[in-house]
Formats: sequence, C-alpha cells, structure tokens
Amino acid sequence: MTSPLISPTSQGRWTPRLWGTLLVLCAAMFLDALDVSMVGVALPSIGADLGLSTSALQWIVSGYILGYGGLLLLGGRAADLLGRRQVFLVALGVFALASLLGGLVDSGPLLIASRFVKGLSAAFTAPAGLSIITTTFPEGPLRNRALAIYTTCGATGYSMGLVFSGLLTEASWRLTMLLPAPVALIALFAGLKLLPRTERERGRGGYDIPGAVLGTASMLLLVFTVVEAPEVGWGSARTVASFAAVAVLLAAFVTVERRSPSPLVRLGVLRSGPQVRAQLGALTFVGSYIGFQFLVTLYMQQLLGWSALHTALAFLPAGALVALSATKVGAVIDRFGTARLIVAGFALMVTGYALFLRIDLDPGYATVILPTMLLVGSGFALTFPSLNVQATNGVDEHEQGMVSGLLNTSVQVGGAIFLAVVTAVVTANSPGRGDASPQAVLDSYRPGLVVVAVIALAGLLITLTGLRPGRKRPPAAEPSVVVAKSTPREAERVAVRD
Repeated sequence: MTSPLISPTSQGRWTPRLWGTLLVLCAAMFLDALDVSMVGVALPSIGADLGLSTSALQWIVSGYILGYGGLLLLGGRAADLLGRRQVFLVALGVFALASLLGGLVDSGPLLIASRFVKGLSAAFTAPAGLSIITTTFPEGPLRNRALAIYTTCGATGYSMGLVFSGLLTEASWRLTMLLPAPVALIALFAGLKLLPRTERERGRGGYDIPGAVLGTASMLLLVFTVVEAPEVGWGSARTVASFAAVAVLLAAFVTVERRSPSPLVRLGVLRSGPQVRAQLGALTFVGSYIGFQFLVTLYMQQLLGWSALHTALAFLPAGALVALSATKVGAVIDRFGTARLIVAGFALMVTGYALFLRIDLDPGYATVILPTMLLVGSGFALTFPSLNVQATNGVDEHEQGMVSGLLNTSVQVGGAIFLAVVTAVVTANSPGRGDASPQAVLDSYRPGLVVVAVIALAGLLITLTGLRPGRKRPPAAEPSVVVAKSTPREAERVAVRD
C-alpha cells in the first residue's frame, strides 16, 4: 500500500519525498553493484600487499557472493516479517561498517570475513529495497518507472565500479574498499528521515524457522560448491557429494515449505507462468552477462595488453546506454508490456555475443568491440527492468519481500553457476604451457564465448513462450498473472477478484 506521506500528487507527479525515498533505495542498489565490480581490478594489488595466494584472492570475491547469494531468501522473507524499513536500514548500517573494516585490515582472513559480512548485509538490503519500491509505488506506470530507475542504477554502479577501481587502485587498493562506507552512511541517515514506516507482518502463522535454516543452508552450500568446483574439479568426489547434499537439502526445504503455515517461500507463486519466466530469465540473463564480462576482461588485459582503466572504458558505452535509458524504460514498458521487451532484450544480447566471436589479436574497437557493447547495453536496458516488473506485478503486498528475495537469488545463483560453467569450458580448452601462444589462448576463449551466447539463447527461447497466444482461462486460474500495463485501479480490481 502506498504511504500517505509520500504518495504521488493527484496529477501523478512525484513529491520531493517520493523522489528522496527512491534515491535512498537506488543508492543501496548502486553500492551493491559498485562493490562487486570494484574489487576485481584491485585483486593483484591486494595480493601483493597482503601476501595472498591466488586461491585466497578468489575468496575475496567469492566470500561476498557466498554471503549475498546464500541468504537472499531469508533476507526477502525477513523484510516481510520484521518490517522492510527496519531490515533495510539495519543491513545498510552493517554494510557501511564492513566497508570501513575492509579498508583498514592487514590480514587476508579478516578481509575475506569483511567481504562475507558485506555480502550478507546486501542479501537483506536488496530484497528489502525492491519490496519497499513495490509497496510504495502502485502497480502500473508509476511502479514501472520507479523500477526502471532503480534497476538501471544497479547497472550503472557496476559499470562505474570498473572505472572507479581503475582510478583508485592507482593510489591504493584500500580506497576501493573504503569508498562505499561514506556513501552508505549518507544513505542511512537520509533513509531514517525519508523511508516510509512499515508494519511487521502479523497473524500469518508465525516464523518458518525450519524453512529458513534449510533454505539458507541449501543456498550457501550451492554457491560454495559452484565457486569451489573449478578449483577442485567438477567430477571430484567432493563436488559430487556437495551437489548431492544440496539436492537433499532442497528436497527437505520443498517438503517443509509445502506444509508450513507461513513458508519462507510460498511455492504456489511459481504456478504463475510470468513469474517462472521472470525467474528463469533473470538466471540466464545475468549468467550470460557475467560470463561475457569475465571473458572480455581477460581478453582485453591478458591478450591485448590493455590497462584496467582502458578495459573499464571499453565497457563504458554499455553502462552509459543503460544509465541514459533509466527514466525512459518505464514508459516503454507501459506501452509494450514486459514480455515483448524481455524477448527483444535477449535477442539484442544474443546478437551482440555472436558478433563478438569475430575478435582476433588486433581488433578494431569501432568495428568489432563497440557494436557488441552497444547491443549488450541496449539489451540490458530493456531486459533487466522488465524482469523486475514482471516478477513483482500481481503479487500481494505481504509477499513482495519474498518474491524480491527469490528474484535476487536467481540473479546471484545464475551469475555464480554460469560463470563457473564458462570458466570450466575455457579451462578445458586452455593450451598447455608449451603451446601457450596468444592465438592458442584466444582459441580457448572462443568456446566460452559460444557458451555465453547459448545461455542467452536459452533465456530467449524460455521468454518467447510468454508471447504465445494464451488460451481463455477462468478468472481465478492464475492469481499472479502479470499485467505490465495495468493501472492502479485495474490492479486493485484484479486483486479483489482473485
């Protein structure tokens, strides 16, 4: 329900407080993405300063992913149960303190621990922030516009993180760790004044403690197994046993959720076709992009000899395109609906990935790299906001945190799983030490780029099913049907009818 303190004017214009609320939430989203991208460029400097091995450096990245991806389901449900504003602000404060700690420590294990805590706090701010938007802005054009701005802030943060890290690492890697702290504190103090107060969910059967334990354990173990698999081997006994344990935990989780009066994840929400397509779309969309960004970074720095800043600037056109579209995508969603835009975005990304297969050891930026960046940026601008709108439309207010956590879990798990797959494919095709010529290394990257394109193509085929002419259904057959172009009044009538 829209807070009466910050609701739009009668003409649909946003009040200053409404804008302030959105900016606070966008700041947290920006910081999450910024933190993920900044640390990658700083890893060599961190390793040299703290004397860390390559495997230890991996955990500076993986520790964040483990905390973030493992606790998102719990974070989303906690926002519904404990109050979205409270959960968001507490987690944002923890994020700021962990950022400060990460910039001051002189120990590898402490740095990894601070990264895990930051990931954990982001697992609570991300679904809480998204659910604050979906419960503050009424479904329809107002929410579509807000979600478009919110999600593009994440993409902008990721792109700007690459640039900031290239600049800051020249002075000290510690600045890349410290930068998020003051921004998070400013957002925290602004949020105390601007964010709408929300009540805790009451009278819905209590807390699902067994589901929380099983869901968190299964996600933590899944992310840990995927992160470790390239190092210990996909066919090793340890990896196989870990995946088997994940399957057992997930089966137990599903059993508990089906019987719980107040489940961590209400499985019935996945009976909605649009919801399933949004979750699978997020999984493949982010998975393909993270794999692409990883391979392109290696290609530019290791084969072309570009600096970290030069590489970041090569990605900048894609990020700039996403940022410039922030205030416009909502209106496009209103006009064409989410399903069409998701399909169009996936098609652009598949085309961009396919074009990048033309790379060689002396590529022309304007003719080879730039077209791919523009296509990928355009696809990102259309797809990511539309996936968020489709996942959260038609969902009851008291389940917005749950669905937001589920969507963010798809994003994080998709990125972790498909990056590991792409890495494994490249490793399997890597030349031996005696044949490690630049051309041989480039040839080992091509199968990985093909896998990236195939992942995106799978997402395109999945989301294409949303364009099929639907059969006539009884009014209550699918209570979570997404209607991207519905007005607030129409959405209210659908909710009452269902």
